[in-house]
Amino acid sequence: MHAMISSPSVGLVRTQSFTFAHPPRTMVLDSGVDLGPVSLAYETYGQLNSECSNAVLVCHALTGDAHVAGFHEGDDKPGWWDHYVGPGKPIDTDRYFVVCSNVIGSCMGSCGPSSINPATGRYWGLDFPIVTIADMVRAQRELLRHLGIECLLAVVGGSLGGMQVLQWAASYPNMMKGVLALATTSRHSPQAIAFNEVARQSIMSDPNWRNGDYYDGVRPDLGLAVARMIGHITYLSDESMHLKFGRELRHGGGFAFSFETEFQVESYLHHQGKKFVERFDANAFLYITKAADYFDLDLGNADSPTRKALAVTNARFLLVSFTSDWLYPTYQSRQMVNVLKELDRDVSFCEITAAWGHDAFLLPDPRLETVIRGFLGGLHGC
Repeated sequence: MHAMISSPSVGLVRTQSFTFAHPPRTMVLDSGVDLGPVSLAYETYGQLNSECSNAVLVCHALTGDAHVAGFHEGDDKPGWWDHYVGPGKPIDTDRYFVVCSNVIGSCMGSCGPSSINPATGRYWGLDFPIVTIADMVRAQRELLRHLGIECLLAVVGGSLGGMQVLQWAASYPNMMKGVLALATTSRHSPQAIAFNEVARQSIMSDPNWRNGDYYDGVRPDLGLAVARMIGHITYLSDESMHLKFGRELRHGGGFAFSFETEFQVESYLHHQGKKFVERFDANAFLYITKAADYFDLDLGNADSPTRKALAVTNARFLLVSFTSDWLYPTYQSRQMVNVLKELDRDVSFCEITAAWGHDAFLLPDPRLETVIRGFLGGLHGC
């Protein structure tokens, strides 16, 4: 992995909250269910200019949150994309007003199954309605309206964040100048759905899950930890596992001839699972993975609403894939590029050689830094 010199941080930041869709003016979800009130946790960095033309929306991945950059009071770890967002960085907060919100259905400050149902005063649990990527984007649109933003310079995101980026282009084709989608897909493949289902079953098979009604008791930590372990395998690559772990044993010497954790890779997965249950909610994992599985822009259908929407957008597109990403492999990005070319849209594509699998978009890389900086720098304000 390449080292990268980090520019100054945005410093101390705080997460804010925005609530909308108060009954009876509720938000109608793709499922047809009314949801309201709807609360979003969000953070902003930089200053919105007088023309409101420099806003960049960053969309987070499956288990991410609104804390993209900077530090919260008392934390020694910065936001999840701090090496790309900040003063002088590729998403330069001296130039751009950056917004990121936690998706609905999550557990990192926005409304979801782990929040309180105002109608009952109890945790939502599985009474929270199923949400889609398009629902997440509609909620983000309301936040931007609240912030006085009617046009985005760019929408940027990777993985599930990249799905949101593509949905933005489909739902609001004339609201942004640039669309930057990293390590993502326009439809979840059968393989990706299969991994998500195994992860969900690990949670729902935990006796402590209790059909999602566990908030006043013991939580399904074992099931959630295994779900995270499964997911983490898909985020890595064969090459990265060889580089990080090989077949090294934790304690050297020979085999223990038991079922204890012996290999370094086993220890790593257990560690990831244990860390994850300390910060994430099992039901939220179910909801967000289901939203990812439902995602399908239907670009292969010439009559699809998405294809018709993309045919009229004037936004510039940049799709970025990574050579070792087998969760959302390069051919899926190329398929999207080909459709956009058929529609005579302004689209560029970059495949970055990286050993680190799907997670490569989250890691410091001078090549990705150059790509992001160049793309945003070439966009003209709203």
